[in-house]
Amino acid sequence: MTSKKKTQQSKGAQEKKSDMEQTEKISFSPANIRQFIHEVQAEFKKVVWPDKKVTTGLTGFVLLLVVVISIYLGSVDLFLGKIVTMILR
Repeated sequence: MTSKKKTQQSKGAQEKKSDMEQTEKISFSPANIRQFIHEVQAEFKKVVWPDKKVTTGLTGFVLLLVVVISIYLGSVDLFLGKIVTMILR
């Protein structure tokens, strides 16, 4: 039973060592930064951006939802405020 625990602990220690070795290998050289920027640009080209109609519709929906929730929260606040003032009188 103890041998299993030792092997599990040693595996965890080995994983930590390999993680530390990988982080030590990372360098911020101009070549690596340039490669990262090119990879980011390639990923942005893969993104499918919504068209104007979808964006306008979703923006309208969000604004309507904000107004409805604001009215609801304002009315609940007003109602609870009146209840508290009635109790405190």
